[in-house]
Order: sequence, then structure tokens, then C-alpha cells
Amino acid sequence: MSTTPPNKIIIAIDGYSSCGKSTMAKQLAAQLAYTFIDSGAMYRAIALYFIRTNVNINNQDEVKTALQNIKLSFIWNERTQQSDIYLNEENIATEIRELSVASKVSAIAAIAEVRSFAVAQQQAMGKDKGIVMDGRDIGTVVFPNAELKIFVTAAPEVRVQRRYQELIVTNLDISIDDVRKNLEERDYIDTHRKESPLVQARDAILLDNSNLNRTEQLALVMAWANEKIKDN
Repeated sequence: MSTTPPNKIIIAIDGYSSCGKSTMAKQLAAQLAYTFIDSGAMYRAIALYFIRTNVNINNQDEVKTALQNIKLSFIWNERTQQSDIYLNEENIATEIRELSVASKVSAIAAIAEVRSFAVAQQQAMGKDKGIVMDGRDIGTVVFPNAELKIFVTAAPEVRVQRRYQELIVTNLDISIDDVRKNLEERDYIDTHRKESPLVQARDAILLDNSNLNRTEQLALVMAWANEKIKDN
């Protein structure tokens, strides 16, 4: 006897840098058998291309020309069991996590043309629903009608420690002060930019995960998702 598949929804996860949004989104997508789309990786990939090609981000023509030469895609990695981002057919999943990219990405992501380019691709990816996407403006701009919106935050020092532990694995010279400075700068740019600033959508559920482990957090958001799927 056939069964009717559950209704698919869009889950939009926004929040501050180094709150564990992507980790949570990946876990949630896996539990629901949904597609995970890392919008932050898309902006990091664009930033990497701009850095490599020395794009003057204050020159609108240079920015527009550069964007025309960028092709982004996500390809499933059997070894890691997750999707890696490709920039013009090159796997850059590791390179975009370096501090050199992190220090530039917020300023580049604030450019109107860059955001329009990325948002158009993100919206196309979500046309059939059944996705979990995390970023800075997913619930406010990309998918304002998403059935479930979550806004993630954590205490500043908790975020600094999480980011430091992530970076120290590959960069032994990184200091806790470097990480703190980078996060403070990114927070300011993300919340003060003219185009799609980071704000909590009015209908988003606030999640402060300062004192939650990954298992506790996943159980909580799974309950929220299942409730929305049932009601959809």
C-alpha cells in the first residue's frame, strides 16, 4: 500500500557568525531528508574569486564583470557525506574557511550586485521546497514566506571560542584576539549594511544556543520542524 509523502517546507535559518548555524542546518536536513544549502559558502566563494582576481569592490563595473565569470554549484561528496561548493568547477570547500576569506566576506556580501546574484540562485534552488538554508537574510529576503524561520544567536565569548577551536586546527598561528576582532567586525558589517542587514524576522523563532550541545539543539529544532510540516 502506498503512503502519501509528508508535505515539504522551507526552513530558513539566520543568525550571527560562529553560532553553529551550518552544523545545525546540515543535521536538520539529514534528519528530514531535505537538501541543505549553505548560503554563507556561496558568499565566501564569491569573496574568494574577488580576492584571487583582485577585484576592486568599490568599482561597480569590475564587480558586475566578475560576477558574470562566476559559476557556483554544490556537489555531493561521498567521502565526507556532505555537499561541497565548487567555484567554476573547482572544489573550494576547504579554502573558503580560511581567515583571509572570512576577513573579506562580510564587506563583499554587503554589495548590492553580489547579493542580487546570490539571492537569485538561492531562490531557484528552493523552488521545489524540501530545503534547509542558513545565512544572514534567508528568512527576511530570500524566503520571506518560509514555513519555519529560526534566528540563531549565542553569547559573544562562546562564539569566539567556537570559531577559535575551528581555526586553530589548520592555523596554529591564529590568536584568540584575531578571532574576536574578526567576529566583531563581521557583526558590525552584517548588522549595519544597507543591503539586507542581519535582523531577526518578525515571525522567526529565537534560538540562543550558548548552553545547548548539538544533540539538545537538534532535538529542539526537529520538534519545531515536525510541527510546521504537520500543519502545512
